[in-house]
Amino acid sequence: MDDRRSYDAVLCDLDGVLRLYADGNPPLERDLGLEPGTLFSVAFTPGMVDRAVTGEITHEEWQDEIAERLTELCGSAEDAAELARCFTTWPQRVNTPMLELLSAVRRRVPVVLVTNATTRLEKDLDRLGLLNAVDEIVNSSAVGVAKPDRRIYEIAAERAGVPPRRCVFIDDREENVAAARDLGMTAVLYRDPETVRAVLGL
Repeated sequence: MDDRRSYDAVLCDLDGVLRLYADGNPPLERDLGLEPGTLFSVAFTPGMVDRAVTGEITHEEWQDEIAERLTELCGSAEDAAELARCFTTWPQRVNTPMLELLSAVRRRVPVVLVTNATTRLEKDLDRLGLLNAVDEIVNSSAVGVAKPDRRIYEIAAERAGVPPRRCVFIDDREENVAAARDLGMTAVLYRDPETVRAVLGL
């Protein structure tokens, strides 16, 4: 390893960094007379989403629970199920500048994806062409802990084969960045690829 470099691995978040979602809300919400943001508010109910991203329930079970909670608001189970499916099929795309940056990083050090995700992650990554875009994938639902729990950062560093203090961690949520920093990692709050590029010295 190059002693002149301040890091020997890069740990990167997925959503909001490498994967971007379309803005707005499903048109079906409006058609059903619901307030904008209802679907996402229900889907990310703290207790429910926590169980999904730590593997206590599968992605399909999570979607079923979303539909169940939406039924009363929608007026019918069929409409609720259709709206819940919008969550899974919401448009997403690769952040190409970040993908190119990580590809350059991989020529120097390992890159580990560290994400709070459900059991559907592998399907999503495959559809986006990202399964082989990193060296290791740490999916919270597979390891049973989610950011900002310190254990998931330790697992990621172990997968990279380097101590936490030699890792750069990139995420778009301040609480996740703070947790990485507490472990001695160089932590970057993601705003744009150029900021990350500067930190990595590329």
